[in-house]
Amino acid sequence: MRLHDLRPAPGSHPKKTRRGRGLGSGLGKTAGRGHKGQKARSGGTIRPGFEGGQMPLQRRLPKRGFKNPFRVEYEVVNVKDLNRFEPNSVVTVEQLKEARLVRRNLPVKILGEGELDRALVVQAHAFSKSAKEKIEAALGRVEVI
Repeated sequence: MRLHDLRPAPGSHPKKTRRGRGLGSGLGKTAGRGHKGQKARSGGTIRPGFEGGQMPLQRRLPKRGFKNPFRVEYEVVNVKDLNRFEPNSVVTVEQLKEARLVRRNLPVKILGEGELDRALVVQAHAFSKSAKEKIEAALGRVEVI
């Protein structure tokens, strides 16, 4: 077998249809576009959502909602998850990332779910009221970054 003997598999390479090239081609005269009208013309496409002049659906439905551009989204960690750190240690955002408690690169907020059984110095961007109380009740300290 030589390079000039190579052929594509039968049926894998269909012949290109030559539209509008005479009646014998099967797609002559109107070239499969039907008779006259906007869709038969070149460049005759109707934009998405156009309903023939009727008020389109996206304009008939009311606008809803509001997205606050100043909203701060936090990566949250609960107090119960801090029990995995050594007693009397400083817990930073980097340590929370290493422990896989924080994954995205967002400000960190500590929430007060669960109990804390060791004294820790916790550094984060924000704390809930209950989280602050629980950390201080366990003889720890809260530091806002």
